[in-house]
Amino acid sequence: MYSFILGFLLGIILLLWNRYRLKAQLKDVLTASPDTEDLLGALPALTLIKREIVYIQQQYDQQQQELNLKQHILDIAPIAYLRVDEENQLLWCNRQAQTLLQIDRWQSGQIRLLLELVRSYELDQLIEQTRQIQTPQVSEWTFYPPNYVAKSPKNQNYEAKYLNSSSVALKGFGYPLPQGQIVVFIENQQPLVDLSRSSDRALSDLTHELRTPLTSIALVSEWLEGRLHDPERRRATQMRQETHRLISLVEDWLELSQLQDNPHQNLFLEPVELKEILLAAWQVLDPLAQQKQINLNTQGLEEVECSGDRSRLMQVFINLFDNSIKHSPTQTEIIVTLTDNYEKQRIEITILDQGLGFSEKDLPHIFDRLYRGDPSRTRQGVDSDSLRSGSGLGLAIAQEIIQAHGGTITAKNHPDTGGAWIQISLTKSN
Repeated sequence: MYSFILGFLLGIILLLWNRYRLKAQLKDVLTASPDTEDLLGALPALTLIKREIVYIQQQYDQQQQELNLKQHILDIAPIAYLRVDEENQLLWCNRQAQTLLQIDRWQSGQIRLLLELVRSYELDQLIEQTRQIQTPQVSEWTFYPPNYVAKSPKNQNYEAKYLNSSSVALKGFGYPLPQGQIVVFIENQQPLVDLSRSSDRALSDLTHELRTPLTSIALVSEWLEGRLHDPERRRATQMRQETHRLISLVEDWLELSQLQDNPHQNLFLEPVELKEILLAAWQVLDPLAQQKQINLNTQGLEEVECSGDRSRLMQVFINLFDNSIKHSPTQTEIIVTLTDNYEKQRIEITILDQGLGFSEKDLPHIFDRLYRGDPSRTRQGVDSDSLRSGSGLGLAIAQEIIQAHGGTITAKNHPDTGGAWIQISLTKSN
């Protein structure tokens, strides 16, 4: 009898203990709904669980609606958007990205390698750089869809075109996400490029029409110089000098336009010795350098060849040396370094002067047409009488020539000395 009573009491205690534990577990689990804790003792556990499931479903539906809304906004946005995982597989992209990058073999929900869908080395580089550095990155490039048809050098009347599209100037912004994912926003810069080209074309046409009247004015001013006496002769001389400066500006502009429109037609490529061209360019400007006691210091490779147009490369280095000499203090040196990038099969050339460098405001515009820079850029120790007035097109022409050679040219300030630091990369001669 006592054993029965003891067992019965023990069973009741275990039942109450299990009920307490179940209630505590429900309290820990059912935390989504704000008033669940108040109803734990008032409603059955099954009812509370059903109520919690309904609440969680409502929360999920609400969050899903917000997610769908955000994805819809991204999908109809006028800027291209794409997201890749740590293995560069495309997870999602919007309509603008599909149109801009011609992604026609992908559907939402598919996961495919981005390289299979978009053949763009620059886009891959932007993604990898963003993933490695883990900070937002920006890059600009020209995108050529896979059905691009290049202009044939044998048939100059054959226009470069795409079957259904054209090359597009792009600007990409890469942002890192957790787990190696990267999102990229891409702007279509082609309308701005087209507008700039249209403006340049109109100005080139106007410039071409100015050549004949300017030549006539120059001839008249020279004729007047021989028949007038001072002070009228001095005015005729000044008119002739300014007219020749305008003629030089016109010729530079027309040359730049030709380089932009048909870069390869204006080049005669052959294996050239770079150091020989550098020294020849310096010899042209040596009288100016001697006036300021500026020396040339060449470092690196003694013999290095690239495939290039000798006269055009000479023009580039004369222009760069001229700028370095004009903006260098007296009794300094200009350091030229030639290195061989075996991995990339490139020749790297750097030109460093000992001046104050470029102003931060000027740096983004160094190679822009007609950009003359801030007057405060004049270096300390430079004799103002020695500075010749340029057309503002020299560096723009230099950039076009280097790019026509398949190379790159950049302008920076040296991190240690602060001097103007020009970096050129050219393809090695095979």
